[in-house]
Amino acid sequence: MLEKRTPIPVSEAIDKCIKYAKQKEIIEMNYLESLNYVLAEDIIATYDIPMFNKSPYDGFAIRSEASAGASGDNRVAFNVVDHIGAGSVSEKSLKNNEAVRIMTGAEIPAGADAIVMLEQTVTTDEGFTLRKPFTSGENISFQGEECKKGDTILKRGTLINAGVIAVLATFSYATVKVYQKPSVAIIATGSELVDIDEELSPGKIRNSNGPMIMGLCKEMNIEVLNYHVKADDYETLFNAVRNVYQNHDIVITTGGVSVGDFDYMPQIYKDLTADVLFNKIAMRPGSVTTVAVKENKFLFGLSGNPSACYTGFELYARPVLRTMMGERDVYPTFVKAILSEDFTKANPFTRFIRADLDYRTMTVKPSGFNKSNAVIAIATSNSMIILPGGTRGFVAGDTVDVLVNRLSPSDGVPW
Repeated sequence: MLEKRTPIPVSEAIDKCIKYAKQKEIIEMNYLESLNYVLAEDIIATYDIPMFNKSPYDGFAIRSEASAGASGDNRVAFNVVDHIGAGSVSEKSLKNNEAVRIMTGAEIPAGADAIVMLEQTVTTDEGFTLRKPFTSGENISFQGEECKKGDTILKRGTLINAGVIAVLATFSYATVKVYQKPSVAIIATGSELVDIDEELSPGKIRNSNGPMIMGLCKEMNIEVLNYHVKADDYETLFNAVRNVYQNHDIVITTGGVSVGDFDYMPQIYKDLTADVLFNKIAMRPGSVTTVAVKENKFLFGLSGNPSACYTGFELYARPVLRTMMGERDVYPTFVKAILSEDFTKANPFTRFIRADLDYRTMTVKPSGFNKSNAVIAIATSNSMIILPGGTRGFVAGDTVDVLVNRLSPSDGVPW
């Protein structure tokens, strides 16, 4: 166990967390209920896609050689001998200058090797004429061109979204193997905290960290139990953490990880005989973020300041949750952007600044009030500017790293 608070780099802290994170058990469930779970098996194509040569357009199936020599001055006529829609098959075998009216998705009839789109024709009493020659295979979706039977379509570790649901339905996966989701508990510590329905008397503040962490977990479709320990005495807090820890994979506490007279979490980690991975990180805000593990379970000690709490969750708790859920890609998403206004504050440690990223211009700027106790900037920002430690400020025009948190409707581009 760590006794001395020696700061470690952010990247090392993240890697330590992921190293100790273990995937949850594999369960099997109906594919329609698997949204936002993670595949615990490869998805294999059970047949070719497309299953047969088909038309990607509404139009006419023809023999391409019959269109040879067609031009504006020499329109070639075709006689329509059949009409088929998707799900139907023509029994005709085309001869020269014969055509079959065909709908999108329908199987190419025998003898045909090209599709003429409807807008490329001029209607006649017997069928149509066209003014250009077609080549064999033109405008045809060929059997197996997207995938062939036996191909690995989706790999284990893929987060299931609506597109994955469509793939499962396509290949008849009525049930699918997924990783069970971790169980999370939140304990907001501090006698100064009051819930939303309690009187806000002098010296008290609202408990915003607990609901915020709950919301972040629910965005990942992870169910959370929220506890609030109001008594600032060691015994009460220790018993609460111990009891909650026994029933959950992850316990997230907010507050109590600093060095104040009522910051009991460091001693609680000792008394639980948990292995403390780190208790200080070279970052601002949230340097006292602490993570401990015991028996494949995690104890996250996040700062009581909202902005620092949010940053700690995004950097350390989220990758662990994603790893336990079975995802392959668990690290935060980073992009490069141009700073659009000065930020002259020195950065002895790596600094994370709540920010507004404009995806259209790839410019970024700090989002409003940005101290560690800021709350509003969490709601209005979509990213975090990352300024490396040992720097003495940045000016507009500098290129900076940006951690992307989310997109919002205001980030859209009008047509």
